[in-house]
Amino acid sequence: MAGLVVLLLVSGVSLLAAEHVVRAHGTLATAGIAALIAGILLAVFDAISDIVVVLALTAPLLAGLGALALLVLRLAVAAGGQAPRCGGEGLVGHVGVVRRPLDPLGQVAIDGELWRARRSWACEDTMPAEGEPVVVDRVDGLTLSVRRAEVWEVEA
Repeated sequence: MAGLVVLLLVSGVSLLAAEHVVRAHGTLATAGIAALIAGILLAVFDAISDIVVVLALTAPLLAGLGALALLVLRLAVAAGGQAPRCGGEGLVGHVGVVRRPLDPLGQVAIDGELWRARRSWACEDTMPAEGEPVVVDRVDGLTLSVRRAEVWEVEA
């Protein structure tokens, strides 16, 4: 019985550590908390046979671990809905300026960086001229698809 208790406690801590490393949206943390609870209950039941004492000892621990699991789950769900703020995917919607004509590939300056760019498929027939503002529609590797910026996008 002692080996099972140790196995449950070690696996519970390992699952909680894995949740920190792997983004599993609380699944590993829930399994880790369940393993810890099972290990604690088995250890307490093995040592003490009175159910009242067991509940009095484990109820505050279970409540605290449950509240922690709910907090972690809430934070994971909130973080999952956010748009990326860095890298190429974070550039979608940014306004830049054409530095070299987009015929078919050119360069666009965005936030002080030069990016390789091409016209977006939704772009009208005329190409944006050099020095004209453009908006990033899509990112494909290190190449941006851009379209001519509207007045309201430049002023914002």
